[in-house]
Amino acid sequence: MKIGSQLNNKSAISTSNASTIVVRGRDLTKELIGRIGFTEHFWLLLTGALPTPAQRRVLDATLVAIAEHGLVPSVQVSRMTLAAAPEALQGAVAAGILGCGSVVLGSSEAAGVFLAAIVSRVAAGEAHADAARAVVSEYRAARRAIPGYGHPLHREFDPRALRLFEVAKEAGSSGQHVEVARQVETVLPELVGKPLSLNISGAIPAVLLDAGYPLQALKGVPLLARTAGLIAHLLEEQQRSIGFIMSHAAAAAIDYDGAAPAGFEPSHE
Repeated sequence: MKIGSQLNNKSAISTSNASTIVVRGRDLTKELIGRIGFTEHFWLLLTGALPTPAQRRVLDATLVAIAEHGLVPSVQVSRMTLAAAPEALQGAVAAGILGCGSVVLGSSEAAGVFLAAIVSRVAAGEAHADAARAVVSEYRAARRAIPGYGHPLHREFDPRALRLFEVAKEAGSSGQHVEVARQVETVLPELVGKPLSLNISGAIPAVLLDAGYPLQALKGVPLLARTAGLIAHLLEEQQRSIGFIMSHAAAAAIDYDGAAPAGFEPSHE
């Protein structure tokens, strides 16, 4: 059974013959291997063009900024998966990535859509502040969180966000998305009732979109970066495992409050 259109049967990413492998129109062995870095290759794979020095620097900075963030849920599930199935490194990586959604890592994509909506209004002639107020008000009316703002630890400012903005400025690529990201910070207190600082999930799309990175692929940046972090955690898990320690700590931290037979006392071991 055929599902969906059968007409668009083309791909422009790669092909090969017996002697040559072609990636985005370039000879892999003669033009790419040993000549470009992985960040450049990632941009090439996505867009079909090699990045400018500014684009490479900004993308590289975002990947470094988000690769590691401690024992977050995605890392914990990854490490516990490897502890339970030490032969399945790929399964442990997959488990961690599958735990990345709208709360963990996926918020960069949501923040990108949010900032792009404001920039589109600016492009149509609205002032930055008016456009920011309008979109924030729409989100508030729909009871939607403002993506990319607020952090439980970095309440006054997220140092990673500030550094990404510095890198974008140094690279000469800072533009409208960074400008509206800053503008949103100034209007949030009056519209939300409290100040919310821009976090790393808001800074990443701001600098990437200004650099020409595709909006539809924003989620891929934190996923790619965090995969590197997961592999580091899994190597350490093999060398000195804490997966079962985390599992025990979780069981010890949670009390049972469901029904039980008369006289039953749960074990605390």
